[in-house]
Amino acid sequence: MPSVEDWLHNPLGIIQGIFDQHGDPELPQKVGEYFQNRLGGKDALAWVPSLNDTPLHHLKPNSLVKFRCMVQDMFDPEFYLGVYEVTDTKLGTKSMRSGRYKDIAECLPHQEINLDSPQNVTLDRQTLYCIPVPGENPWVKQGFTSSSQARVLPSTSYQPVRNKRGLEEEEDQTPLPDISAPTSEGQNCSNEVSNAPEPENAEAKRTRTEDEAGALPSPIPDLNFPLPGETGPACLVKVYQSSDSLKLNDVVEFVGVLSIDPALATFNTTTGETGTSAYEDGGDMMDIEEQAAHSPPPSLVPRLHAILAYNLVHINPGLPVNLTTPTALSGLSTLTSEVAQIRQQLCSLLTEALLGDSLAAEYLLLHLISSVYGRRDVVALGKFSLNISGCPSETSYPQLLYRLLQDLTTKSHFLPLTLANMNSLRITPKKDYTANRLLSGVLQLSERTLLVLDETQLEPGQLQTTGVLNVQALGTAVQWQKVDYDFDFHKTEFPCNLRMLLLSEGRSLIQTDCQVPLQPPSPPQQLERTFHRIQTSLTGDYLTKVRSYLTVTELMEYTLPEGMQKVIEEDFVQMRSANPKNMTAEDLHSLLVVARLLALSIGQTTLSHEVWDRAKQLETERKARVKAQPQTQARS
Repeated sequence: MPSVEDWLHNPLGIIQGIFDQHGDPELPQKVGEYFQNRLGGKDALAWVPSLNDTPLHHLKPNSLVKFRCMVQDMFDPEFYLGVYEVTDTKLGTKSMRSGRYKDIAECLPHQEINLDSPQNVTLDRQTLYCIPVPGENPWVKQGFTSSSQARVLPSTSYQPVRNKRGLEEEEDQTPLPDISAPTSEGQNCSNEVSNAPEPENAEAKRTRTEDEAGALPSPIPDLNFPLPGETGPACLVKVYQSSDSLKLNDVVEFVGVLSIDPALATFNTTTGETGTSAYEDGGDMMDIEEQAAHSPPPSLVPRLHAILAYNLVHINPGLPVNLTTPTALSGLSTLTSEVAQIRQQLCSLLTEALLGDSLAAEYLLLHLISSVYGRRDVVALGKFSLNISGCPSETSYPQLLYRLLQDLTTKSHFLPLTLANMNSLRITPKKDYTANRLLSGVLQLSERTLLVLDETQLEPGQLQTTGVLNVQALGTAVQWQKVDYDFDFHKTEFPCNLRMLLLSEGRSLIQTDCQVPLQPPSPPQQLERTFHRIQTSLTGDYLTKVRSYLTVTELMEYTLPEGMQKVIEEDFVQMRSANPKNMTAEDLHSLLVVARLLALSIGQTTLSHEVWDRAKQLETERKARVKAQPQTQARS
């Protein structure tokens, strides 16, 4: 049985063995089953190095790695040499090799690849451009890093192994093919080579250009992160099994073979050179912008040949990935028994952060666990955008509140609605047809990301055309939970599931589901000191429980019992009779959303009479507060 070192450090050897035993048609399934069994043990996945927190130069080429990411773009299918024949020049024997899970076709020094063999098979694979999860908060990154059991060292011991040949031998050497030919027309192999480090104790003969020094390096690409200022590794993930379950903006953890061969980024920018790019075949040629986007330097954007893909419903490092397993359910039983206490403590904390306003704290808590759970026609069921108006005029307050929320939530971003931002930022994704890629925008975020819009920084001035479109896009996301991606001649609607929190002095410029005017019992003082005290109280086991509470409650299933449906209908008729203007169909929908979130916040998956009565009380108090505001600020 292969040791841990074999499948961690030499997965391609394991894959070739499976290929020899089962052949190619069953290879992806058998490889997936093999590595799933190896990683199925307790904490086994923790031994696999992660691209998220391990420097690339510390990782061994062709080793097993994992990557926690969001699917930012999907490229056209890539054609490659999936099965190829190798001839032993000494013995004259022939054997078949698998081209899956690697970019460069390789063989030993005494072997040659037979490009004309009728047994060679050209296959296709899906290429995904993946980036670190946008808005992933620092405590999440630190949590995954600290839980890792992987031990990696700089791979300085891996040096290129080259056969010593004279110049004539070098010129006469027949170049061997790069198995990758990512073109839309289905070209086969190309004469491209790698000078990447080789595995230990192996002398691999692989394809190379005749004049690597003469080939110009590809331009440094924009890594295309949605949020300004974010850093981290991007990765081209190549998927061999069906990718139908993967879509844009999904959060996925891939496990696969790392490919960082420098030759993958080498292409010629002029015709007539002896080396042939993987993207050139006859007269069909990619533009240089498309080459830069689709074949960036692997030192900047490594390739990952996916063996396993885990769709992540949450990224809280303190909880199991799958919360439905018996082990996970057993671990959550303690948390469930403490829900009431945790909720009370969290409400007290948020009340202090909202300057003593307990009603606003209740609604902010509900907002933090809100999520779209379904769609009916154009309505996103469960959406709960929140506008906290009446924020202090001190510019530091929104940032202080955001820093607290950043410590509680897994994914968040703070966006000041300044004129400069609205007029310059790309809010919605846009298709770049020259580079054939999707340019990311601020609203290209994964599900349940908290987006805090700071309207207190609004200033007099003129919105340009871009600014007007950006404000409209934010309004569409807030009201309808959808983003219109720009494809130049048309717009394509993409549903989203974002928590939109708007902080403003007066009422928000954007229509929200719920407005809560902030009413501190006393004028706010020493905001910095107040939030410092709150932050210092959030430590240790208490902070872990609060974070787990928010993650678990947002994922709980909820049902409305038939008995309560009748109660709700009767109450609606009664409230309509008492005041038709104060209980419209929209008001009933908002009340049902509040009741649902209120039930989940106390750990209940069904609606009870007590929770329904409490929801009605909260909405009555909120509406009375909104009505008491000046007409220019009031909005129910």
